[in-house]
Amino acid sequence: MTGVPEPSIPRTDPRAGFIEYLDFFRAEVRRTCSGLGEAELATSIVPSGWTLPTMVEHLVHMERRWLVWGFVGEDVPRPRADRAADGSFVTDRPIGVLLDALDEGGRRTRSIVENHDLADRATVGGMFASGDSLPTLLSILLHVSQEYARHLGHIDIARELIDGLVGDD
Repeated sequence: MTGVPEPSIPRTDPRAGFIEYLDFFRAEVRRTCSGLGEAELATSIVPSGWTLPTMVEHLVHMERRWLVWGFVGEDVPRPRADRAADGSFVTDRPIGVLLDALDEGGRRTRSIVENHDLADRATVGGMFASGDSLPTLLSILLHVSQEYARHLGHIDIARELIDGLVGDD
């Protein structure tokens, strides 16, 4: 399995660079979560209890929370990943549905980023109240990129522990 090539940041359009990197992260999440059976996807191999589907569910909500609820100020549904009685994370959505939701969120992010300047401030409402220090689109995109990078690393390690697939294998 070969990963998609890492994007380059255009010197004249950093917004395009963010879009390319977020698309890259989503594609890597899809690639790394592909090819596993239901039993492997449903089993947690980490002490905190998350599985690959619950991590993808988190990423779906995280991106929507920061860009749609946070920056645009639209109401969004609460995250679908919940905790079971033992504290472990659970989701009832299959990995294919989650990966499609991740891509759908990416299309919404693309639209938001293409239609705003990086210096634009988040909207009051949603995540931010009147009187809050409103972050710029740039700071939100940096945070979302950091979340993807961090959790893609977790996903990579989980996949390696499941079946030995390493990074760009």
